[in-house]
Amino acid sequence: MRRFLIVTLAVVLVVAALAATRAGTRPAASASSERRTVVFSGQGNNLDAYTATRPFRHQQVIETIATDPKGLDINAQICFFPQDAGKSVRRFIAGEDTNQPDPPQGWGIFKLKGTKVGAFTTKEVAKLTPTYQGSLDNAENYGCGFLSDGRVLTTDVGNQAAGNGDGQLIVWFPPFNTGVGGVGQVRYCKIDVALATAGGIAVDDRDHVYVASARPPTAGVWRYDGPFPTSDTAAGGCGQKDGTGAPLADAAPRELFIPAVAPLATPNAVIRRPGGGFYVSSVINGVIAQYDADGTYVRTILSPPAGESVGATPLSTGTPLGIGVDSAGTVFYADIGIEVSADGIGPGDKVGTVRRIGFKNGKPLPPVTMATGLAFPDGIGIFEPAN
Repeated sequence: MRRFLIVTLAVVLVVAALAATRAGTRPAASASSERRTVVFSGQGNNLDAYTATRPFRHQQVIETIATDPKGLDINAQICFFPQDAGKSVRRFIAGEDTNQPDPPQGWGIFKLKGTKVGAFTTKEVAKLTPTYQGSLDNAENYGCGFLSDGRVLTTDVGNQAAGNGDGQLIVWFPPFNTGVGGVGQVRYCKIDVALATAGGIAVDDRDHVYVASARPPTAGVWRYDGPFPTSDTAAGGCGQKDGTGAPLADAAPRELFIPAVAPLATPNAVIRRPGGGFYVSSVINGVIAQYDADGTYVRTILSPPAGESVGATPLSTGTPLGIGVDSAGTVFYADIGIEVSADGIGPGDKVGTVRRIGFKNGKPLPPVTMATGLAFPDGIGIFEPAN
């Protein structure tokens, strides 16, 4: 179950002012998405795939165990291994928390066959399961990414409400062929164990790692410059232990790259932008903002219409959590459908959507809805068979 945003958003709504959009001047990415782009997103613990262009054909690639005894519960950011580009079988990472907390939640690594919606098949070939700083009730998996040599990165959300954060940034070491069914363990080293509501991950061409954090005291997008551990041993730069006894890096140099100031209220996910720079989502105020390669604000490409705020019904333009971008520059986002109700602030009942933002003459177009009636769509993954 995806629970981590409800308490976090309630806290943030009290302390964060809803931001006003500033106009930008930088050119955007190119116009429409290529037809072969496929958008993956988890919702209702299923993994769905959509064509990026109308009529937005759909395939349920993995079904939740709640409706299929052989199914799996899938969620979070979805990342395709860049090393597999051009191969007939591709691997990807997704949050996998089937029957949590026994076994504990983690990330599955899957093999994907097929190149188009309606023809995909998958098989889980590894599972990444670390220890967590707090209760397993708070141990929500989310971010994923890759270093250039094939090491994998993940984040988990951690404590969601008060006090200092204990979300984690972890590096995992190949081979990725164990952990399924509790057999074996993929080796790892924790880089950071003090992120408040850790979110999405982006990695640039120089192996700088960017991690979104939605809540004080670490709210913003953080950059980690490495070098990162090469093994879970002292010789590999992982000679410490955390409070759970798990391997911990000797050092975790980080700097605040993008602060949580207007238009960002809750930095939730960060992605690289074709041509340079970044997009960052802010779920509570319905914003996706663009930043240049130095972390300087450029413009806002998504914000709700004037006068709209989170209330009893979702924002008309959605509340973006997970975001992705294809090589043509089209942006896709998972709108979890935040509402205010007697129970507090959180995702409404099957009001989530998946949407896309195209560009014309460098300017963002109004978002187009690709799918509706979704239960907590929280992550996006972009699959381009030709790339």
